[in-house]
Amino acid sequence: MIGAVNVWPAMKKFLALFLLTCAGAFAQEQVLDFGARGKLTLFLLGDWKAVVINMAGQYEVTFTPRKESINASCSFKVTFPDVDRYDTKARLKLRVEADGAAFAEQSVEGKAYAKEFLIGTGYGFYCNFTDAALRGNKPAPPGEFKVVSAGKIRLTPEILIEIFLGADSFRDEAYQQILGAIEGMEFKPGRGR
Repeated sequence: MIGAVNVWPAMKKFLALFLLTCAGAFAQEQVLDFGARGKLTLFLLGDWKAVVINMAGQYEVTFTPRKESINASCSFKVTFPDVDRYDTKARLKLRVEADGAAFAEQSVEGKAYAKEFLIGTGYGFYCNFTDAALRGNKPAPPGEFKVVSAGKIRLTPEILIEIFLGADSFRDEAYQQILGAIEGMEFKPGRGR
């Protein structure tokens, strides 16, 4: 047809934006205030408990599901380094893969392969590992995870986040909710130190 306009691509974008907006309206919000450095907001779908510890200028945040039947957990450690050791993506990627070596030895993967977080501010990488002893259909004991992801995000030159995420599967709803919260986080810079 001459002159026909294909509106489907525009409709798909509109529908995706609409669904994200609706999901955000029902998301649990966790705000970390870093003072003059800025604020980080995480949006979690689902029903999660958050424990935030602010000790001596470092934050430790742990997310666990409210339902005991869901075996998942995520922890963040936020530090404010004086020296920016990860000023390039390549340096951060190498560090994440080196840190993953301990997990890799006991994993099905056998090696740490860094994947990039798809985030709006800064950059980060994580490695996925499957526990060789826990794989299969048998359930993992509470607090032990069949799969884990470990990584780092360089939010700014002076904000570094270490992340550990554990679940029963990379495809689990709980795992996907936390990964979505990480990749959908919003950072508002402060006025500086």
